[in-house]
Amino acid sequence: MNVALRESGSQSPLNGDCWGWQKKLESYLTRVMPGSNVAIVGMQRLSGGAIQENWLLNVHIAGGERAGQHRWVLRTDAESAVDVSMSRAHEYAVLTTVHEAGVEVPAPFWLCTDLGVIGREFFVMQAVGGTAAGHRLVKDDALVPDRPALCRDLGRNLALLHAIKPPCQTLDFLPAPAADPAQALITQYLGFLDALPWSFPAIEWGLRWLQHNKPAPAETCLIHRDFRTGNYMVDQGRVSGILDWEFTAWGDWREDLGWLTARCWRFGKNENVAGGVGALRDVMAGYADVCPRTISDEELRYWQVMAHVRWAIIAVQQTERHLSGQQHSLELALTGRLVPELENNILQLMGERA
Repeated sequence: MNVALRESGSQSPLNGDCWGWQKKLESYLTRVMPGSNVAIVGMQRLSGGAIQENWLLNVHIAGGERAGQHRWVLRTDAESAVDVSMSRAHEYAVLTTVHEAGVEVPAPFWLCTDLGVIGREFFVMQAVGGTAAGHRLVKDDALVPDRPALCRDLGRNLALLHAIKPPCQTLDFLPAPAADPAQALITQYLGFLDALPWSFPAIEWGLRWLQHNKPAPAETCLIHRDFRTGNYMVDQGRVSGILDWEFTAWGDWREDLGWLTARCWRFGKNENVAGGVGALRDVMAGYADVCPRTISDEELRYWQVMAHVRWAIIAVQQTERHLSGQQHSLELALTGRLVPELENNILQLMGERA
């Protein structure tokens, strides 16, 4: 299946330790597909973050049901991974569950927990076509010729995800849902700030506002927690795959909408509230095709404040990882420069009138 992938930050061919990976992966894939002979004819590191690695595998299979050419993605932990998200085994279980629920995700194939293959857990999934580059999707009408249609796609996928409710046997590793998800987040974020060596008055003021304006909890459902432009693939103007499920949890469905519509994820196209690509009304129209829910302006504002508070805390945590010497990284250091803009967004949102 010859499809395009999310733009890679590294176009380097297979080299170094990856030669060892190749033979071991070929052996592993041959074992999981009896009657086949697997050859990896290309292996390339894709863009991803500092926590996970994604590798494009160009595979030729001789014999068996999958005979032919394939493009798959291997997802594993980065060598410098930190313990801030779920394991690859748990992420694979999430991906399998939401795929079965009809959410547009890369089809998951195999999970490998045998550390003897590449030294880390990994899973293999289908490569999906298109681009996830947010700075292009918000501006290039050739990539998104029908923005209302793309937004309806996003809404339908969110509704299918939110239709998954606890208890769910395949997701029994997830922490038990909180009775009041917003309060649980406020408490967690205050703990994160207390652990930092500096004070952040604007972020703490945002948390105080969130405490005093907390809405009644909604019915608990499965949420993505990083559903935004940049984390879904678009091919020929439509959603071809939703990515990066490592923060999935039980929670309030409105949190995903607050994150999607937060100003910090609009890539400069602030007039398009839905992730810089379109209108929230179109997202909610697609959502209503699956589940007739509405979100008020005040509810949306609340969860947008929560989104900016969360991202600001992540930014200062990442900066502290660099400054403390835990992980020297220019990328982590530069993340701290986002904080003043995020603090400004928090203060502006709190100052808006209903």
